[in-house]
Amino acid sequence: MTASRSESIHACRSGVCIGALSPRAGRPPRARPWVDDVVARASPARAQAIDCGAQRLAALRDAWLNPPEWSQREPEVVPLGMDHSPYPDRIVAKPGFEQELARRTLTNLYNQRPAWLAQAHEALDAAVAAAYGWADWTPQMPDDEILRRLLALNLQRGAA
Repeated sequence: MTASRSESIHACRSGVCIGALSPRAGRPPRARPWVDDVVARASPARAQAIDCGAQRLAALRDAWLNPPEWSQREPEVVPLGMDHSPYPDRIVAKPGFEQELARRTLTNLYNQRPAWLAQAHEALDAAVAAAYGWADWTPQMPDDEILRRLLALNLQRGAA
């Protein structure tokens, strides 16, 4: 799952893990209505900017996690009664690259935090902030200020 900084901050403070099991409930995380809501309320250009930013981040991460020279995609099984698999392809290491590929995890990537990853996240964050109407947003904006703005926005929308 690809998340903007404002989504991540909200999720962490709410006790919801994005893209993982919830530590509080031991079940998959709830839907992220604030994301769907901001995209639905955004202009088509801003919604497209969020979509492009999220797709670019996902593609960059996937290219790092599963370099084509080290891995190959194999189609998942097709359940009986279906004409195609509803599951994503499996990523399989090419012979001789098993150990290298096993070390390519999201944890290792985010611990390294290469410049291209930080820049892709900043682009997505900027697109989400623009959709929220935060013209003064910067990557240095404190988490508490982001939460204050999200709360104000949610209270405003809840009163409407």
